[in-house]
Amino acid sequence: MKDKPLTTAHLRIYSQDFSSQSIEGEISAGDFNWQFNWQFSNGELLVEPPLGRALIQDALLRFLIKADYYLEPGGDYMFTIKARF
Repeated sequence: MKDKPLTTAHLRIYSQDFSSQSIEGEISAGDFNWQFNWQFSNGELLVEPPLGRALIQDALLRFLIKADYYLEPGGDYMFTIKARF
């Protein structure tokens, strides 16, 4: 059986604002880099630029929902995506 391709995503949290219920940061995977804003009160995730956004948006949202209580501004995090970028 052939192994599925994997890519490690690197995430950095810039800010976390409980009054606006949002987290901002950047994520990189493969040769792609994005900025994101997650409004965790309503689950809305904005990822820019649009180039390659479809590759990362779902995996990033799943990670943010799973790890949201552990994320801190200035923190660096990694997670694995079952795809090659």
